[in-house]
Amino acid sequence: MAVINQKEFKDYLKKADKDGFVPVYLIFGEELLYKAAFEELLNKLLSGQVGGLNYEPVDGDNEKINEALQRINTYSLLQGTKVVAICDTQIFYSKLNEKALIEKAKKEYNNDNIQKAANYLLSLLWLLNLSFDDIINVNRDKVLKFDVDGSAGEEWLDKTVDYCITGGLTPSEGEDKGKLLQQAIENGFPQNNHLIITADMVDKRKGLYKAINKCGIIVDCSVPTGERRADRMAQERVFYENMETVLTKNKKKMDKTAIVAMLEMTGFNLRSFLNNLEKLISYVGERNKITIDDVNFVLKRTKTDPIFELTNAISNRNLEKALFFLNSLLPKSDHPLQLFAAITNQVRKLLLIKGFVGSRHGKAWHAGIRFDQFQRTVMPAIKEYDNELLSLLEDWESMLSKNIKANKSKPVTDLLVAQNPNNPYPVYQMFLGSEKFTTNELIEYLKSLSEADFRLKSTGGDSKIILEKVIFHICGDLNR
Repeated sequence: MAVINQKEFKDYLKKADKDGFVPVYLIFGEELLYKAAFEELLNKLLSGQVGGLNYEPVDGDNEKINEALQRINTYSLLQGTKVVAICDTQIFYSKLNEKALIEKAKKEYNNDNIQKAANYLLSLLWLLNLSFDDIINVNRDKVLKFDVDGSAGEEWLDKTVDYCITGGLTPSEGEDKGKLLQQAIENGFPQNNHLIITADMVDKRKGLYKAINKCGIIVDCSVPTGERRADRMAQERVFYENMETVLTKNKKKMDKTAIVAMLEMTGFNLRSFLNNLEKLISYVGERNKITIDDVNFVLKRTKTDPIFELTNAISNRNLEKALFFLNSLLPKSDHPLQLFAAITNQVRKLLLIKGFVGSRHGKAWHAGIRFDQFQRTVMPAIKEYDNELLSLLEDWESMLSKNIKANKSKPVTDLLVAQNPNNPYPVYQMFLGSEKFTTNELIEYLKSLSEADFRLKSTGGDSKIILEKVIFHICGDLNR
């Protein structure tokens, strides 16, 4: 019938009070948001009598679909509306969610919730048609085609597997249950019976999703998690809407500088942000205004910085920021070599840009160019330059294949200036950063990075000191 967002959902509830409610609802996305929407819907359906016999929740972690269907197809013992809820289900997961699943499993393990970590891992194994034997240390890198932050070789995964085996847990057969649920929704439920399903992730291609869209209402509470400007604006909008609700309820106000400081401390973690806001409200007591001094005194920084914050600081030769992000990332990084590789790749990218600028195509670029001009004039030149390079690489690969009878493979694309030409702004930022370096400097830094690589891998030296020396060399050259 419809897919609506969380903001539209409030208007829908007002309308549904008059026009009636549909048989089935799917509410998914950001956990805190979809759970709040779920509570609002439940209160409306049951007129506030949530604790009565007409409400029957089913734990979605165990995928008790048969039990849920039996309940939803049974008339209530009492008159009125009956609601069955399948809470926090993983039935919508697909191979599209591989990366997200292992990230969520690791996050839950780190939060001391190994049961939830196991649930995500079991769903992943079922989707990939793998057994526990397939992901022992020897074979793990082969069967797990993706590797999120080096997580494929971590201790957390071994301990989660041990937990599953010890507890007799096995990968769930979610797809068959999904088809069973889909068929039941298409057949319909007894009058005045309603099914609510909540989930953190969904694959919109699934027949079950399409069946709910046809027969019921889907409430999308998801929030972009990327770092694009549009994503960040969407994230901030969610933060501000929820913050205003809490502040208004408690008759408090907050300085803009304090809000910015809180966002910097929490990153996009709505639960952490709102928990911290409650701490601040308790701390200020009768005072009606929360200041940045309150934030700095009460809260600790829990934000997990993306690696690009470190590499961006290096591109801008900002020594203070580069060291700050290094110290933030090192304790949370799976291995310092990961950070070292990111720094090395950044220097290589800057050098690739110097190669473009020195070519015949590079005449389109000049320091101080605006982004709109960069899009119009420089990006087409970059695409032409990259296409010529790709053609050359393909010719070399073809010659190599003929000479040594090797299997032909795709050319290496990490030599391109713009690996994703559809997203030009990061490319523009890299060009701005490249102006702070000379070609000879970048070549010198690559040599020193090679030496640092040897020290990291063979000497057993202090990785933090080695990485700090690299950053000082690149960002702290006072004679540049």
